[in-house]
Amino acid sequence: QVQLVESGGGLVQAGGSLRLSCAASGRTFSTNTMAWFRQGPGKESACVAAITWNPDYTYYPDPVKGRFTIARDNAKNTVYLQMNSLKPEDTAVYYCAAKKGGISRVPGAYDYWGQGTQVTVSS
Repeated sequence: QVQLVESGGGLVQAGGSLRLSCAASGRTFSTNTMAWFRQGPGKESACVAAITWNPDYTYYPDPVKGRFTIARDNAKNTVYLQMNSLKPEDTAVYYCAAKKGGISRVPGAYDYWGQGTQVTVSS
């Protein structure tokens, strides 16, 4: 099994930055892709970033492209989401997820999930 623990959420003003962390433990070698999803009030879960290392590839949807960056630190078994130029519409609970195989935008494709961390952006 794989365990994922997110941290780094909080309250920030529009235009500010946050860095989320996702620490993985357990059988991390069994996964090839990690991703960040978010779910705002009354909205469905949406993928905001994903990274795979076989092959090496990253994915960002248009609403966050150029503002969010996903990165991986193999030595620490940790994935980060750097969020810059935050907007009120970025307010959501952010979840870390992991799966076998390649990148998917579909939540149901992921095998492991963290507990979520709240990000609130004030205007």
